[in-house]
Amino acid sequence: MAEGEVPVGAVVVRDGRVIAVGHNAPIGKHDPTAHAEISALRAAATVLGNYRLDDCELFVTLEPCVMCAGAMLHARLKRVVFGAPDPKTGAAGSVVDLFSDTRLNHQTQVQGQVLADECSGMLQAFFKQKREEIRMSSSPLRDDAVRTPDARFQQLVDYPWPAHYMSDLPALAGLRMHYLDIGPADAPLTYLCLHGNPAWSYLYRKMIPPLAAAGSRVIAPDLIGFGKSDKPKKDDFHTFTWHRQVLLEFVERLDLKNVVLVVQDWGGILGLTLPMASEARYCGLLVMNTTLGTGDAPLSAGFLGWREMCAKNPEFDVARLFSRGNPHMSAQECAAYMAPFPDRGHRAALRAFAPMVPEFENSDGAAISRQARDFWRERWSGQTLMAVGMQDPVLGLPMMQHLQSLIRSCPEPMRLEQAGHFVQEHGEPIAQAAVQYFLPPQTKHSSS
Repeated sequence: MAEGEVPVGAVVVRDGRVIAVGHNAPIGKHDPTAHAEISALRAAATVLGNYRLDDCELFVTLEPCVMCAGAMLHARLKRVVFGAPDPKTGAAGSVVDLFSDTRLNHQTQVQGQVLADECSGMLQAFFKQKREEIRMSSSPLRDDAVRTPDARFQQLVDYPWPAHYMSDLPALAGLRMHYLDIGPADAPLTYLCLHGNPAWSYLYRKMIPPLAAAGSRVIAPDLIGFGKSDKPKKDDFHTFTWHRQVLLEFVERLDLKNVVLVVQDWGGILGLTLPMASEARYCGLLVMNTTLGTGDAPLSAGFLGWREMCAKNPEFDVARLFSRGNPHMSAQECAAYMAPFPDRGHRAALRAFAPMVPEFENSDGAAISRQARDFWRERWSGQTLMAVGMQDPVLGLPMMQHLQSLIRSCPEPMRLEQAGHFVQEHGEPIAQAAVQYFLPPQTKHSSS
């Protein structure tokens, strides 16, 4: 389904043993014959060294079409078993019934509607998601915003996941927000991965596969102004309070539970203020190179230097920034970070976020950040894992040790000696550690 193909699968069985499998791939292969059944038949014929499959049975999610039914008859299959009926193209009784035509020189036994409800439910969920994606992708663009062309995001390295969009949150007021949603909705853990400036959800591409492979759900939104999300044209559109409100509504709309909050940079400055608003939703914190903007302590020299650089060079090259701090990255990977920002009109958030960090006690976001500090110090009861990129000149080890002292029961951090500010570029071992460290609530209870 992640590839956009209708989720139909087929297996060929001989003497009780699976000898071949196939899945739908007409879109990916640009091949109208690449149905699951055809792929499975081809594979079985190769295994047996014979296009006749007399002693074989084929099991498939959806009632075969005329093409597939014809191939099955030609292969002289012994039996076909299918799940959901297909009222539009089914050739086993729904539209036509090739298998019952006695004029043909071979009759294949057919058994239909086996686990039909389960198969139909999966297919219905797929088409519902596709309709929602079409509806959201066609959402109108507000006059005060721009939208990065889709072509800028084609063929990104290691970023294969389908886009999801949301535009009907009250705070968004029609702005379109992009997010990744990988894994089952009822997964035992959900990792909510928040990026910083000038990154976007591409930053988590090395962490998502290990987390998803462990059976967890991974949600990675693009903040408004970043990635595939809409980008307001004016710098002063962006405020701490507004971005926080969007994230609060986003979590509520998706009804996220058993959440491990994953934060870095602005992902932490904003994200660390979220759990106290709905404590029951969160069970874990994975925190990397970030801080709380409480406004009652001086900003670090490293951050002041970054802010000054942004002010003097508002059109700084994002790809070059990543390349300088991550020499192991390819040119294509670095360029992917520049993809959302084709020109000055798309860069308002990049200009706005550096001066947005709460500097004084009355700065926007400072008071709520002080409340968050109290929450983490006094009320947090979940698990915490901290990872530090040791080469970070802005939010490195000293800043993270201070943050560690503010988080109740926070253990000693993982130290990634070669990682800089964008720790996620070395994120695979962090994700693997998280899989071992964070346990779903029911698992923790049963093992205690």
